[in-house]
Amino acid sequence: MFSAIARVFKTPDLRRKIWFTIAIIAIYRIGAFIPAPGVDYSAVQQCLALGTTEGGLYSFVNMFSGGALLQVSIFALGIMPYITAAIIVQLLRVVIPRFENLQREGPQGQSKLTQYTRYLTIALATLNATTLVSTARTGTLLGCDIPIITSDALPVVLLMILALVAGVALIMWLGEQITERGVGNGMSILIFVSIAAGFPGAMGEIWNTQGWRTFGMVMLIGLVTIAAVVFVEQSQRRVPVQYAKRQVGRRTVGGTSTYIPIKVNMAGVIPVIFASSVLMLPSVLAQFNQPGPGEEPSAFIQFIQTYFVGGTHPLYMAVFFLMTIFFTYFYVTITFNPNEVAENMRKFGGFIPGIRAGKPTESYLAYVISRITFPGALYLGLIALIPLIAFVLIGANQNFPFGGTSILIMVGVGLTTVKQINAQMEQRNYEGLLR
Repeated sequence: MFSAIARVFKTPDLRRKIWFTIAIIAIYRIGAFIPAPGVDYSAVQQCLALGTTEGGLYSFVNMFSGGALLQVSIFALGIMPYITAAIIVQLLRVVIPRFENLQREGPQGQSKLTQYTRYLTIALATLNATTLVSTARTGTLLGCDIPIITSDALPVVLLMILALVAGVALIMWLGEQITERGVGNGMSILIFVSIAAGFPGAMGEIWNTQGWRTFGMVMLIGLVTIAAVVFVEQSQRRVPVQYAKRQVGRRTVGGTSTYIPIKVNMAGVIPVIFASSVLMLPSVLAQFNQPGPGEEPSAFIQFIQTYFVGGTHPLYMAVFFLMTIFFTYFYVTITFNPNEVAENMRKFGGFIPGIRAGKPTESYLAYVISRITFPGALYLGLIALIPLIAFVLIGANQNFPFGGTSILIMVGVGLTTVKQINAQMEQRNYEGLLR
């Protein structure tokens, strides 16, 4: 491993890209601890010391911001507005023909879609910043009565919102700089760093509160989970495709064999994010419908608090698992179009051996996708439940580091980045990262 790292840094161009990426990551992490204008940093630390934010409503978003949300820093919103905007733009391709046409136009169309994603990111950031400032003013954000906003004056509130939106824009720019001048996909690298930043604290808390036996069990579960995720993420169903020979001018083209790689987990981590976001809505509803002094909560609010707020009830786990399966099928359906793939194969003289071109090919691809998506959906549902099951069985922290969204993203980004580094080394030295 060390020799592989040494070979990476011996390549001048690759070495410059890696150091540039590290510098951007350092700037990103520094910004996570710079308090937003109008925030009393000492009051924030006092509220965090009370431990009232553990497993709270904002823990999911706080994970993607690298802890910046609960620090109420200029990067408090993190990368979540961009992730949400990118998902929305991707889903709109199915609804709006204009977006679908831009997707087919190649680099120019992709550039236009990226521009739309940026605009939507700023709009969502403005909405999220307004909500964040409102909850910080009322004390709901950190769940304590200590005021963390120095002033309720309108100019101070507007300055806070502007600073948070500017922080999202800066994060978006940093990610694009990594993509253009660094190593890997910039946004994915920043998400990876945000999640990894919480690992030392989570593992240290398990060691201090649960002891070394639980810590060792968590590490063992983590290694098994990582191995399973790597195995499934690399697994694919290869559908063979044969191209007939064609005469183009004086040249004969075609006659080659290839395949369509269909991954077991085509949806990635998106279904888990969808399911987690939807199941956060009951908590939001319960939080903003608290009864007044001396009043009893309604039966509906009691039901939500009993079954959906803690995240450890079997009903919550079952709903989470089923919603993950549903969103997996939903996302795969809208992102993989068998009709389009079959039509492109027919245009270029391609066919699946034993399957007629046209409608039979489309039906066959739909059948394969349906069969391969089922184990992928079960895999996603089980991985997403690992933190909840670990919390119930071994009493580990509810923000269990090895499981769910965090481990899927980290392993996926890690594999993709290593592949890119390996490809760049093969271009220059004819020798990959790992021999």
